[in-house]
Amino acid sequence: MNIFKESIAIKTNKRFEIVDITDKINHIISKHGIELGIANIFSKHSTSAIIINENESGLLKDIENLLSSIVIDENSYYHDRIDNNADSHLKGVLLSSSQSIPISNNSLNLGTWQSVFFIDFDGPRNRVVEVTLAGQ
Repeated sequence: MNIFKESIAIKTNKRFEIVDITDKINHIISKHGIELGIANIFSKHSTSAIIINENESGLLKDIENLLSSIVIDENSYYHDRIDNNADSHLKGVLLSSSQSIPISNNSLNLGTWQSVFFIDFDGPRNRVVEVTLAGQ
C-alpha cells in the first residue's frame, strides 16, 4: 500500500462559494497511479466544508439558500465580537470538513451524478484542501 498527500489551492471570489474539485482530485489520483484505495479530502478551514452532491446549478443555489435560512447572517452571535463571521463558522458546523471516498480504476468511485465540492462560507479567500490517498 502506498500513501500520498497533496494540497489543492483554491481562490474563492465570493463570501459564499461552491467549487467543484472533483477533476483536481482525480488528477492527483491519476498522477500517483492509485488503481484501488481510498481518498480523504480535508478542508483546513473552520469556515468551509467538503460535500458530495450533484453539480446542478439549481441544486447548488438551493444548498446556499438552505444554509442561509438555517443560520441567519445578521444575528447577535457571540463570536461576531471577534471577527464578525460567526454565521460562517456555524454553517461549517452543520456540514463536514472532510469526506472519504473509495478509489477504483484510477479515479474517485462516485455515483453517476456525484461530484466533490469545497464550500467557502467566509470568502473571498485563498484556501487549501488536503488530499490524502491510500492504495495501490
